[in-house]
Amino acid sequence: MPIPHRVVVLALEGVYPFEMSIPVRIFGTATGAAGESLYEVITCSPDGDPIRTAADFSVTVEHSADALATADTLVIPPFACGPDTDREWLPESLADALALLRPGARIVSICTASYVLAAAGLLDGRPATTHWNEAARFQRLFPRVRVDPGVLFVDDGDVLTAAGVAAGVDLCLHLVRRDHGSEAANRVARLCVVPPWREGGQAQFIERPVPEPAEATTSATRAWALERLQRQLTLAELAAHARMSVRTFSRRFRDEVGMTPGQWLTQQRVEHARRLLETTDWPVDRVAGEAGFGTAASLRQHMAAATGVSPMTYRQTFRAAATPPTAHATAPVTALATAHPTAPLAPALPPSPTAP
Repeated sequence: MPIPHRVVVLALEGVYPFEMSIPVRIFGTATGAAGESLYEVITCSPDGDPIRTAADFSVTVEHSADALATADTLVIPPFACGPDTDREWLPESLADALALLRPGARIVSICTASYVLAAAGLLDGRPATTHWNEAARFQRLFPRVRVDPGVLFVDDGDVLTAAGVAAGVDLCLHLVRRDHGSEAANRVARLCVVPPWREGGQAQFIERPVPEPAEATTSATRAWALERLQRQLTLAELAAHARMSVRTFSRRFRDEVGMTPGQWLTQQRVEHARRLLETTDWPVDRVAGEAGFGTAASLRQHMAAATGVSPMTYRQTFRAAATPPTAHATAPVTALATAHPTAPLAPALPPSPTAP
């Protein structure tokens, strides 16, 4: 039986309980086709002692920071810290704990835990995000970080940052998908009753995610369009289905989804193409047609923009990455290259046989 990928959650004083529980809920639910666990999730504190949370209770953990030396992925949830508390973002004990990580371990922060990564220098020169309400201060304190305040999460290969709360769920699902494919991530989403996919580049703040009770919404039209992705849907056709003028539909769609109808359709088609590439042996021409891109050339263009690789490279890479490891990783877990750090990413590319 392969040893599952080990996820270590580091709970710090003042941890927010909901975010602390996200990794065990998402990764702990992930199973393979035969029902085998894909991840092992453990929680630790710096010294192994109970941790006071930001709520009115404490939590007892079974491990100390020594567990970080065994981590394939480290997740740091947010905790009460900063100018309103007497806690530092990177006390010496925390810096010592991070030094225990093996080379190549994947590091994930949720919400304002990005301050820990930035204070440790792990985000210097790299793209990252944090909660939109903290983004300006974060950028002032850490000018070497390329902060994107508008996205849900940023995947920069071995270091990933999520905007906060529900975006932490999105990022963990993204990692399950990246490690094991759409089917495994969709199983987790169904069991946890959460949306299976929100693109990392989606806006953190959507103007009107919940419409007024008396207003019509675009949700029924979006569901209708998802069943017809292979067709060339026009804006006028979408507006007619929603029984709105084109102008009203366009405005309401952007208010509810955070992007234009055209951008949303392209995103859904890329996602559908990725599922087909993962789960079928269909030729690229057929995948392009089924996903609504019409031609293989169009699919290649959109796949390259979204994932940084061609459809065939994506298929080969996914199948290589989806092969379960036989032991805890000792090489870099997620050495990724992408043209757009906030776009949904392909699985890690295998090394070239000619590489040193």
